[in-house]
Amino acid sequence: MEIKKYIADEVDVFVVGAGHAGIEAALSSARLGKKTIMASISLDAVADLPCNPNIGGTGKGHLVREIDALGGEMALNIDKSSIQSKMLNTSKGPAIHSLRVQADKRLYHEEMKKVLENEPNLRLIETEIDEVLIENNEVIGVSSVTGAIYKAKAVIICTGTYLNGLIMMGELQYSSGPHGMKPALYLSDSLENMGFKLRRFKTGTPARVNKRSLDFSKMIPQYGDENPVPFSFMNVDKDFNYKQELCWQTHTTPETHEIIRRELYRSPMYAGVIEGIGPRYCPSIEDKVVRFADKDQHIIFIEPEGKTTNEMYVQGASSTLPVEVQQEFYKTIIGLENVEFMRPAHGIEYDCIDATNIKTTLESFNIKNLFFAGQINGTSGYEEAAAQGLMAGINAVHNLDNKEPFILDRSEAYIGVLIDDLVTKAQREPYRMMTSRAEYRLTLRQDNADLRLTQKGYEIGLVSEERYQLMLEKKEAIEKEVERLKKVILTPTSETNEKLLSLGTQELKTATSLYDLIKRPELDYETLEVFDPERTEIKKPYVLEVQTQIKYEGYIKKQNMQIDQFKKMERKKLDMIEDYTKIDGLKKEAAEKLNIVKPDSVGQASRMPGVTPADINVIMIHLEVLRRKNNEV
Repeated sequence: MEIKKYIADEVDVFVVGAGHAGIEAALSSARLGKKTIMASISLDAVADLPCNPNIGGTGKGHLVREIDALGGEMALNIDKSSIQSKMLNTSKGPAIHSLRVQADKRLYHEEMKKVLENEPNLRLIETEIDEVLIENNEVIGVSSVTGAIYKAKAVIICTGTYLNGLIMMGELQYSSGPHGMKPALYLSDSLENMGFKLRRFKTGTPARVNKRSLDFSKMIPQYGDENPVPFSFMNVDKDFNYKQELCWQTHTTPETHEIIRRELYRSPMYAGVIEGIGPRYCPSIEDKVVRFADKDQHIIFIEPEGKTTNEMYVQGASSTLPVEVQQEFYKTIIGLENVEFMRPAHGIEYDCIDATNIKTTLESFNIKNLFFAGQINGTSGYEEAAAQGLMAGINAVHNLDNKEPFILDRSEAYIGVLIDDLVTKAQREPYRMMTSRAEYRLTLRQDNADLRLTQKGYEIGLVSEERYQLMLEKKEAIEKEVERLKKVILTPTSETNEKLLSLGTQELKTATSLYDLIKRPELDYETLEVFDPERTEIKKPYVLEVQTQIKYEGYIKKQNMQIDQFKKMERKKLDMIEDYTKIDGLKKEAAEKLNIVKPDSVGQASRMPGVTPADINVIMIHLEVLRRKNNEV
């Protein structure tokens, strides 16, 4: 029987999916004054953490801080639901310090759902969207499997791993979304009918095991930081101490690897059953055993799923092997000899698009006001998804209001690096953010995300007055302290030199400012307090910023010069070029790729695989010819 269609509602923006991308997209749209609906295939899947229940990590923590600086929700929500906090890479330079926080999975979902349900202009519904409705290559709404039609001026697709989701555990394979949720079985057809070529990517998750069945006496306890740091800049002044849960470190054994090698033929990946490509930087235990055959053990972390459950997450042991094989090899992991499974490990394969078919704004090239964000664009991870969702939501609203698009370039934010990589380079595997992807990471630190981006968020309308004033206060305090330190001069007295020698540094020969002394590798802002009796206390997060600006002054200046050169190339726009195959002297391969990606600028074109410096020279000459013709006209 044919389902009867009916008009259910009419809105400005419709968001498909209520994962981390959908949440930031819907909240930004609603907070910018647009009537918004967000549809989830299940309301129990809102803000789900289907894999590791943590937010942040190397590179990813930078994204969370940037989302927060722009007025997003992720950082605020993890601060409400954190159960263990660690600042990573503190033994290295500040450019790669990254916050990673373990979440109470259920609390994270509940707190975020509460925010969504109470957001004016936002309506949260449970339904499966089966079609995007277009007219004259422009979005006019979506339809649901129930027959409901939701008219909309803009649509944002944030489907995560639900599109034709396929769960795999050895020979057992069945259609499903993550966490046993229903898959989205119809929307892929709609996207293909609109001209999008879909690809299959894969991700995996380890087993959840019963805490009572583990022998922690054989494991190494992993403690959180003594003084946990909040993710949100809004919580810097608040008391953030709380009782942290323990995580544990253990490892596989040669017996583990022997079992996996013996049963490898039953893994869908190695049996040739899996079509999808998995994330290189989050490999399954089978991958690790095969790729690192010389290793007789791999590190495993045991992490709690929350405060109200005995479920423990076995980080580092994701698998697509049959459940009975999983149970056999898990019992050879140190401390898991009597392990009891609560949920087995599995892989999930899903549909996604090639993001080179969308603009830097995350809007489709061919269909007006149709946006994509999250794993549908070929990324992995909650943080990458949330960052895209925020940008898609802002740009959908800007489109509807005929405002300039909001684009962050690679020199301004990790978000800019993420989106530029996605739309410029076809991803052969799920994309994961890492600090190594950012050329200007010394200036794109997590601690200065608010100084870089909050002004922009305020101008857009997402950042509250309170948040904006906090940023201005921080900026002023840091600037004042840096200038003050330049004026505090030490002279080479015997008393001063004795103190310096006791601090492990050379004595003074001439008068020197505290500003210059901080640049010495063995000294820092806090150590030099003994020479600074008139110092007034500044907030601890500001200290790091003051010290970084001073210690890395030369490097930062050099990087700012590189950024100036980068921006010159970004300002050379390519909107005058419609067809690259008509440019004399441009290689056919380069022309074809440029016609697909349609780069915004010469800078973006130069970063495309297969486009050489010689090709860029040809394009620059062609641009100059076009400009002269236009001037003559």
